[in-house]
Amino acid sequence: MHYYSLEKLINLCDGYRKTFKIDSHHLLLLQVDGQRFLIESLCPHRAYPLSMADIQGHVLICPKHAYCFDLRSGQVKHYSEEPCRDLRRYELVYQGNEVGVMLD
Repeated sequence: MHYYSLEKLINLCDGYRKTFKIDSHHLLLLQVDGQRFLIESLCPHRAYPLSMADIQGHVLICPKHAYCFDLRSGQVKHYSEEPCRDLRRYELVYQGNEVGVMLD
């Protein structure tokens, strides 16, 4: 496992969204209601980018087909076509004044 720094803590606030590509990982870091989430940045249904997805409470809504995912668990809450797997979540790692992730 290797640590990858993503952002300085001072830059994080509610509404923050930023995508990262680290090797084969497509990631989306966001902050909602004071909570930080690191998820895959492409919808597991059809790989549509989630960077502009609507967020209602802790539910992320894919802009392409309105699939809904719970940000806290990654669980699919609603799908409009065929079912798909849950959204991948990644554990955030805090080091000093930065937040990052450990990846293979």
